[in-house]
Amino acid sequence: MAEIKLRLAEAMKKCMKSADPENITVTQIVEKCGVSRQSFYRNFIDKYDLINWYFDRILKQSFKEMGKGETVRDGLIKKFQYIREERLFFSAGFKGDEQNNLKEHDFIMIYEFYCSLIREKTGTPPDKHTRKLLEMYCQASIYMTVQWLLKGMQETEEELADLMIDAMPGALADQFSKINIL
Repeated sequence: MAEIKLRLAEAMKKCMKSADPENITVTQIVEKCGVSRQSFYRNFIDKYDLINWYFDRILKQSFKEMGKGETVRDGLIKKFQYIREERLFFSAGFKGDEQNNLKEHDFIMIYEFYCSLIREKTGTPPDKHTRKLLEMYCQASIYMTVQWLLKGMQETEEELADLMIDAMPGALADQFSKINIL
């Protein structure tokens, strides 16, 4: 079943090269994929369900890549490289965000990523103050990531990672330095 879902996502990506998601029909997707409409509806409710499934998959992969880094900077660079590779899907998702709420989904994932990283390194969950700082930082970093993506990715992944680190609240940067991830 995962194979058919991936094939449908690839077909959707091909369709997105020439049309916005709202203008793509299920018929176009299944024709590109070479499967029946019935196969599509066995796996997804509608095209937005397909988009959300694929976004979830690529967001998880981007955070998996981010987790491979030894420092926050390394992780951010890996995440931005992955976003660049999948820019067509991310761009479409962030442009039509009212439908699939990708920014909120990204926020939850990055916030949880940082909380679990702190928990893993210190043995305790972040305190209330740190969680609030993380919440503000994650919201701002998502905003800047979306701007970077939608405005043509003018900065390199390294430059954007450095900007993200420079924008980190001092107390958060201090805590990250103490646990050797900054």
